[in-house]
Amino acid sequence: MIHASAVVHPEARLGAGVSIGAYSIVGEHVEIGDDTVIGPHVVIEGHTRVGKGNRIFQFCSLGAAPQDKKYAGEPTRLEIGDGNTIREFCTLNCGTVQDAGVTRLGNDNWIMAYVHVAHDCQIGDHTIFANNAQLAGHVHIGDYAILGGFTGVHQFVRVGAHSFTAIATVLVHDLPPYVMAAGDTAKPYGINVEGLRRRGYSAESLAAIKRAYKTLYKSGLTLEQARSRLGDEGKSSPDVALLAGFLQGSTRGIVR
Repeated sequence: MIHASAVVHPEARLGAGVSIGAYSIVGEHVEIGDDTVIGPHVVIEGHTRVGKGNRIFQFCSLGAAPQDKKYAGEPTRLEIGDGNTIREFCTLNCGTVQDAGVTRLGNDNWIMAYVHVAHDCQIGDHTIFANNAQLAGHVHIGDYAILGGFTGVHQFVRVGAHSFTAIATVLVHDLPPYVMAAGDTAKPYGINVEGLRRRGYSAESLAAIKRAYKTLYKSGLTLEQARSRLGDEGKSSPDVALLAGFLQGSTRGIVR
């Protein structure tokens, strides 16, 4: 399943059923899991692990050195989970020793064309990044988050689970779970009701999340006051507890 024109280092580890397309390059320290399909003209280098059942389209660059001037060749890593789709011209870089030393992409993510994932980003499961979404270094993305096309995320920003951004959104502050945002710079526009319904959230859970949104954005409370109130509300609602925990960990401020 390896095209005759592909260049695969003899020390690279390939699982069963791996397919590698024409003119692709796989480096010495690369591991690719079972049934992953690598298209033509893909470069996978560095200390990179790709899990099972991924599909990586043509002209992607995975595991290249981070775009960080402090990087001095340390053996940092890129780890990609299982069942991801990574479309054309995407770039995912290794981590740096100034952070965890690893860039991670979880499972079952849908990464569209021209997406950039910089060093030390940590991405959960079931996310969708539309074309040209761009992550700077050290960004954290929660499960089921959706980034609209041309969304730009500033370094060290966290994007909460089940959140949603419109096209050309610019995030310079943390985006809490469940919240929809748009604009440059981003402003909040309610909760991601339709996405939550599709994922099976009950009417009771949606009502609790809506109340939490009002506490955070419509009550006139300061952020510290809203954090305290949501911490109390989270004691009786795991959905609100997710939001409250996110706010407690925010160091950059939130989209507000």
